[in-house]
Amino acid sequence: MSVQPCVSKTGRRRLVRVALLMVLLSTLVLGGASTTPRMSVAAVDRVQTCTSAWTGERLTDGRPKVPDDILRRMRNVSIEEAWSILRNEGYRNQFEGGWQMIHQDVPVVGRALTAQYMPTRPDVKKMIDDTGKAEGRVGASNSWPIDMLQKGDVYVADGMGKIVDGTLIGDNLGNSIFAKSGNGVVFDGSVRDVEGLAEIDGFNAFVRGWDPSFIQEVMLTGINVPIRIGRAICLPGDVVLAKRGGVIFIPAHLAEKVVRNAEAVMLRDRFGHQRLKEGKYTPGQIDGRWSEEIRKDFFLWLEQNMNDLPVPKEAIKEILEKRTW
Repeated sequence: MSVQPCVSKTGRRRLVRVALLMVLLSTLVLGGASTTPRMSVAAVDRVQTCTSAWTGERLTDGRPKVPDDILRRMRNVSIEEAWSILRNEGYRNQFEGGWQMIHQDVPVVGRALTAQYMPTRPDVKKMIDDTGKAEGRVGASNSWPIDMLQKGDVYVADGMGKIVDGTLIGDNLGNSIFAKSGNGVVFDGSVRDVEGLAEIDGFNAFVRGWDPSFIQEVMLTGINVPIRIGRAICLPGDVVLAKRGGVIFIPAHLAEKVVRNAEAVMLRDRFGHQRLKEGKYTPGQIDGRWSEEIRKDFFLWLEQNMNDLPVPKEAIKEILEKRTW
């Protein structure tokens, strides 16, 4: 007769949790088996599933490919305009503030490539390292997301807000990031070598702080997975809009709507500010519902200033055709 070891209910629950964790990590970490540093088929499926609201073109790793034209126009959108539009759509957890920036006046705009980091646990870290080695990945795991960056990407990482021993990059990795993406980073964590990073023309970093320490007791647990950045959620392929006022993650399927609505508001505000300075209308007339006289004046102003406004002519022509303001 065999004797079965006695395992308490608490012990069984712990074993189940550990087993589920290992299964979860085996699918989250880099998305499963692959023979190159690119995402596997399973990972592409996972990314497509969590971004299923997007119906347009996708990148090779499965992320939504928001058009470059929308990204360029997004640079002129204010944080407040994007925030208001997203809240009206029911997206209330997309903004996070309280950042430190290398440059105050260099915005970061692009498609999010996400990475999730957790405190190191030896058995899980070994599995991650072995998986990366089998896939041909090179270097420490905090360099693996960088290997996947494409032009127009923004590397967004949940670094648990860790500053000391939580420095996700220094100036070497910073140069690699900018060479691959032409963009900056958003880290709920820290960086080192700030002086070297500041010398990279066009690069910026939105982080929780800087520290001379090296990264320790931190392990990568997922690439292109949904992550938490403070009080916000970021999905792979979200459009990152990072400015002095904070960082907002715009769902890919709403990016064009945010740009179009923000441009319309921008034009209305420019017209209103100019007319108020000229003394043509009162604040009450501009802030309230416009009269037919003001509407006609606005459309005439658009026609006369079309070449000087920071909005594509096609977008202005569409407003003139619809005349819905």
